[in-house]
Amino acid sequence: MPIVYILISLCALVGIDQAIKIWISANISETSSTTIIPGVLSITNLHNSGAAWSILEGQQWLFSIITLVAVVAIVYFMIKLKGRKLYLTSTTILLAGILGNFINRFLQGYVVDMFQVDFINFPVFNFADICITFGIILLFFAILRDGDLD
Repeated sequence: MPIVYILISLCALVGIDQAIKIWISANISETSSTTIIPGVLSITNLHNSGAAWSILEGQQWLFSIITLVAVVAIVYFMIKLKGRKLYLTSTTILLAGILGNFINRFLQGYVVDMFQVDFINFPVFNFADICITFGIILLFFAILRDGDLD
């Protein structure tokens, strides 16, 4: 997979994440919620300075260190596994999610979360979180399919 595809995909995913967060911040007041599908999904403007369920709230230095380590590790594996499309796809999506949340933490000190699942007690999340989750799932399938990362 050529590097240009990876960079375009990375920029597109991060761009989508940032556009959604900007739109939510501009159109829904903080902590307000709008029902999209009754009993299923709401859109909520939540500023989260922690991780899921606001764990480690306010520990931006820790999230910065974790992000730096994750980015270095992902880029290393992207270089090492450059001929394996599923690995590159999964790590590109994962990296986009990590960078999307990092941009908000760095610029604002918090991440804008917006998707609220109404039928279970689940953290409010954002597009970057979806990318992280989907990237990890794809990576898991790549490892199951191909075995070692060698």
